[in-house]
Amino acid sequence: MMSNPSVNKRQKERQRQERQREKSAKREERKREKDARPDAKPGEDPDIAGIVPGPQAPPDWAIE
Repeated sequence: MMSNPSVNKRQKERQRQERQREKSAKREERKREKDARPDAKPGEDPDIAGIVPGPQAPPDWAIE
């Protein structure tokens, strides 16, 4: 015996709405995280900010 097609359709629609709510929540979360992140200086890569080019001093454990 098969299920009623209208029941299946309602279940499918509920699942679709739930996915949309989850996506919307994720979008809002990303937006809040982005807004909370400090602004980087224009033209500066945040991954390499503060790195000084050239020879580096030896680490403290190497000096004896």
